[in-house]
Amino acid sequence: MDTSTLYELYLAHPSVQTDSRKLQKGDLFFALKGPSFDANTFAMQALEAAASFAIIDDPKFQQDERCILVPDVLKALQDLARHHRNQFQIPFLAITGSNGKTTTKELVTAVLRQKFKTYATKGNLNNHIGIPLTILDIHPDAEFAVIEMGANHLHEIESYCLIAAPSHGLITNCGKAHIEGFGSLEGVRKGKGELYDYLREHQGMIFRNTDLDYLEEMAKGIEQQICYGTMDADIIGSAGLNGIFLEVKVEVPEGMAPVTTQLVGAYNFPNAMAAVAIGLHFGVEPEAIRTALAIYQPDNSRSQWMKRGSNEIILDAYNANPTSMKAAIESFAVSNFPHKRLWLGAMKEMGSSSLEEHAALVQLAEKTSWDQLILVGDEFNPVKGTHTWFKTATEAALYVKKDPPEGAAILIKGSRGSKMESLLEAVPQSHTD
Repeated sequence: MDTSTLYELYLAHPSVQTDSRKLQKGDLFFALKGPSFDANTFAMQALEAAASFAIIDDPKFQQDERCILVPDVLKALQDLARHHRNQFQIPFLAITGSNGKTTTKELVTAVLRQKFKTYATKGNLNNHIGIPLTILDIHPDAEFAVIEMGANHLHEIESYCLIAAPSHGLITNCGKAHIEGFGSLEGVRKGKGELYDYLREHQGMIFRNTDLDYLEEMAKGIEQQICYGTMDADIIGSAGLNGIFLEVKVEVPEGMAPVTTQLVGAYNFPNAMAAVAIGLHFGVEPEAIRTALAIYQPDNSRSQWMKRGSNEIILDAYNANPTSMKAAIESFAVSNFPHKRLWLGAMKEMGSSSLEEHAALVQLAEKTSWDQLILVGDEFNPVKGTHTWFKTATEAALYVKKDPPEGAAILIKGSRGSKMESLLEAVPQSHTD
């Protein structure tokens, strides 16, 4: 079945699913393959459960007319998404970067929704499967689309741009993330810079943080640029802290009162400023921008503040690399909490620089006196020194449960693979736990 014909089927059944466990009645089920599974085998099960049609690429599973055979299911999904994207004449904003891209995407979306019917990447569906699914979830009433793009190898962002065809773009930063895949910091910049390359070639617009000098070099040749930062920018702002929460002040002709966000730490300032710059460019009123920033609440273990019993917790356990770890530790170190505990999980995908980077984090942590410092993960083992160390977060949680914290402030930070969120169960929810 060619893309045009498949698109007619999609228009009749405009809900796409790749996980047979999440099917809703009438969905189109795309039977993808993975390293350890072949969803072709679930095609009939999906049809019996709820799906209207199953898109497969193995003829032996074509058991009735509801099984649509294509040469490659993943390519069919991506081609369908590209075709759907081409039906829209609205701004498509792509966001990528090493740190902060999901928070930035959420803040930008919150601001744009003050004025536009905006569709955006849900959660972190930012890869070769998630991006097509995000695009196919955009309805005809859309006025704006925000697409998050994650990558850990060269040419990934390039391939995503060919599907999403962004008209606007933003790179949050280029840090030491996914070094194993990109090979070096220069490789990271080249990989993330593929978004700039696409927009340069297609006369698109970028939003650029002037506080990061390397972005200026990467953006050479792009004529349409809106700049934000603390100086030398179209939109100038400054960061402060109200307790542990980021406060943003922005200098705009229309006037904009300072806003206290629910984002922990000044390191979230560039994420908030990106949302301000984008909102102002697209005509969102300053007060509406301020409202959106003030009410946004982080979740999904990203700079998430919570109260458990007498303890205050900053949970930032979804992603970690040297840049974000350093920013989080330094911000927590200067906070006004009297009793601070630091629980750090290992960083993943660091390649040959892993030992050096984990050693640097330990040295950074040693500059501050903590009520407790816990290190988790094999990567910390060679550099743990005399500090408390555990192979897994589960083991660390058992240790904490023996002497649970009371009246403490705790930063829980680590890569998703370290599963640091499991330490939450060791923190009592009340004084009687």
